Amino acid sequence: MSALIIKNLAKTYANGFTALKGINLKVDVGGFYSLLGPNGAGKTTAIRIVCSLVEKSSGNIEVFGYNLATHPESVKMHIGMVPQEVNFNTFDTPLNILVNQAGFYGIKRSIALQRAKKYLGELKLWDKRDDISRTLSGGMKRRLMIARALIHEPELLILDEPTAGVDIEIRRSMWKFFKNINANGTTIILTTHYLEEAENLCRNVAIIDEGMIIEDTRMGELLRQLKQETFVLNLENELTEDPNLKGFTYSMMGENVLEILVDEDHGINDLFELLNKENIKVSSLRNKSNRLEELFMRLVDSKKDISEEHS
Repeated sequence: MSALIIKNLAKTYANGFTALKGINLKVDVGGFYSLLGPNGAGKTTAIRIVCSLVEKSSGNIEVFGYNLATHPESVKMHIGMVPQEVNFNTFDTPLNILVNQAGFYGIKRSIALQRAKKYLGELKLWDKRDDISRTLSGGMKRRLMIARALIHEPELLILDEPTAGVDIEIRRSMWKFFKNINANGTTIILTTHYLEEAENLCRNVAIIDEGMIIEDTRMGELLRQLKQETFVLNLENELTEDPNLKGFTYSMMGENVLEILVDEDHGINDLFELLNKENIKVSSLRNKSNRLEELFMRLVDSKKDISEEHS
């Protein structure tokens, strides 16, 4: 059984704008799936339709075997949703917000209190449980929405830009939390603008652009499509003249910094062989740019080129 199956999903709004043009998607149980795309690509529309927040124009959706059209309540029981915007009562306390949310799913108060303690504790909010929520920081509000989405312990968690606007330390702690609940069996679908986030968390990725899925594959397979990468090398010794690195395009960014283009014909091992011959010692190496971002732009540009050829 799949966690989510989307077939030929389309959405055209009353003003004539077509947000989705018949997308297909399948998410395995226990998967960690990313939906990537620019603003207006259709990511949020798709997940809002799955969560019954927006009506589809056509198509079919199944969640853990339940059809959204015929069994909407069963679908809702299986889904936890973390939206982009803060939408809880900011004049209530975190504890009350979670307990009240559990009540919507018919969960007894005693059980709701146990779960609230569990998730507020795991998300480092337990000491804020009786504070008025509007006094919480932006990062705390984000974590509170995650706890609220999990209070009925759904099998599918949908995260729409969950770490937007939080600092890097909080973001990485949230990554760790997502990895843990996924490892314990929760299927996760993530939309994000932080491409590093998708690369670090997700095993599968679908890229949406202009209402169409232009790529749907495993993250590793997607990254292997890159033909070249740019690396920045910090050197132990200063260079007084250009090294002989035949087959590589490079530039000297300083006396001990090299920027080198590595392609599919000349790999990183070939590069280090040449560096050793030149007696150049490397102290550190890093990618100049995000690999996933580079690939995403290439896929979008490729799709546009094909469209122009057929126009």
